[in-house]
Amino acid sequence: MGINVFYITQSDLLADNDFRCDCKFFSFWSKSKWNFLDNPLSKALSISLNEVLIPSYSNFYFEEDKEYKGIPTGKEYLDEHGFIISYQNITQENKPDRLKYSANKEHVLISSLRGAKSPALNFDYDISNYVFSNGFYIFKVKEGWNIKFILHLLRSNWLKAAIDNNIYRGIGISAYKETDLLKIRLPFISIEIQNECAEQILPIEQSIFELKSEIKSDSAIINDVFSRCFSWDLSKFEELRQIHIINTPFAVFANNLDVRFSFKFHNKAGEYVMSVLKTQTSKRIKDYTAEDITLGKGISPSDYDENGEQYYVSMADIKNWRFEPEEAKKVFQSYFNANPNKRIAINDIIMARSGEGTIGKVAIIDNDENEGVYADFTMRIRLKNYNPLFAYYYFRTDFFQHLIYTHKKGLGNNTNIFPSQIQEFPIPELTIKQQENIVSEIKASIDAQREIEKQIQEKQQEISKIIIDAIKS
Repeated sequence: MGINVFYITQSDLLADNDFRCDCKFFSFWSKSKWNFLDNPLSKALSISLNEVLIPSYSNFYFEEDKEYKGIPTGKEYLDEHGFIISYQNITQENKPDRLKYSANKEHVLISSLRGAKSPALNFDYDISNYVFSNGFYIFKVKEGWNIKFILHLLRSNWLKAAIDNNIYRGIGISAYKETDLLKIRLPFISIEIQNECAEQILPIEQSIFELKSEIKSDSAIINDVFSRCFSWDLSKFEELRQIHIINTPFAVFANNLDVRFSFKFHNKAGEYVMSVLKTQTSKRIKDYTAEDITLGKGISPSDYDENGEQYYVSMADIKNWRFEPEEAKKVFQSYFNANPNKRIAINDIIMARSGEGTIGKVAIIDNDENEGVYADFTMRIRLKNYNPLFAYYYFRTDFFQHLIYTHKKGLGNNTNIFPSQIQEFPIPELTIKQQENIVSEIKASIDAQREIEKQIQEKQQEISKIIIDAIKS
């Protein structure tokens, strides 16, 4: 790995309000890449974002006995096109401190997090019951600038790369400051050209909205197929999940080895799931395991090697229901060699065994070139005489995930599920051919969704071209 060396003056160092001295920040500054595009702007006046955007923060007003929708981050809750895909139900009583800001159609919101899927947001619908966290910078667009033009300018790949690779601070969950963002320089574009671009963008956006309406999540597809094939009543399941108070005799608490008395262990939806599955199969996961389900291997910082060839598969690397090697850390060959029994292999299923929001999530190893060791907070499931992809889809169903919720142990974020519990869970008893048919149906539906997503990306590229052409003209 090479070393980048460059020189700055003390005055440059002192010019930053936060006295930053990291290489990536001043390298970005010294190369004049604060300008939009790689080349110096020769055909347009250069202005800073500070001359385009004005901060506009208003605290959200909570009313008693009402529920609101909280958007805490710019990652899991928003997609790459700025659509809200998830939210937290919150009330005045249970609102986290970070959820504090209101927004309206006049606002542009920019996530402060590195790696946010969509750095800029604007809403054409009522968001009066949405509460945004202090992880968003909230602006209004100054006079002389078209909000739609600015929105897509802020969503450009260049700006996103500038934020993600150069001006963020911190390690792990890193962010950047509003003051750094507002230093970025843009070309001045006349309001006439901005308006013209906005008119060209409108019909493309409409096409994107229509395509988005056809999108179904992978989880929804999997649930639909399994519920139809196995006659699962998801409506009844959801109804039972809304019951938060139960009455049960003391004797029920003694019907398990641990004398468990938590709500989650005795919840009605969990009882319903287990009763349905037990009527449909007599098999348990352990009946199809090629070897015992085992926890992975711990690691120390000295075992990591950024230039290594083998991966360390942690919970974070499977949080999106797949193994993401681009995010995984690598290890020394000696560490890999020392742990032959803790390696991943093709068709292994890796399950997270801890952490709220991650516990129970699974990934299937579908590339035999991805060599690695799985972490101690994950477990490896190897099957025989069973289609591993079918098992992977089954593990992703709401029914199976609710078994995880019911049987996990611990409090707060320190909950765990163990191999001895997982191996006892029911699993459908089908022929390999029947499993393959269900897998084929799910894959076909998911592939169709990927095609829609591809069309959306193409539409987004059309918008980007309109913006870039306006800047270069």
